[in-house]
Amino acid sequence: MSVPLADRVIQLAYDPGISPNGGGLPGLSVLKNVVNSINMFGIIAVVGALAVSLGVWAWGHHTGGHQAEANGKKGAVVAAGAALGLGAANGIVAFFSGLGSQVH
Repeated sequence: MSVPLADRVIQLAYDPGISPNGGGLPGLSVLKNVVNSINMFGIIAVVGALAVSLGVWAWGHHTGGHQAEANGKKGAVVAAGAALGLGAANGIVAFFSGLGSQVH
């Protein structure tokens, strides 16, 4: 027996009624603390990487080491990008989660 196409499309568009629930699982506050700590560790590591990269950039510039200067610049840009990503991680996830919840 063949099922009409309209019925198949309706079956594909079924809404399961799933949405995020903040208190659904035990240990959620512990997981949030762990993720916050990982984020803080990453930010501290980026500060160290930026300091080293800027030092290599300056050292390469003053000694005429063009390769070291270029590597210092690349490191500074990567560290700045990582700091941007770590700082904006919560906002990025919230933005796309809100955008995804609007899809019907």
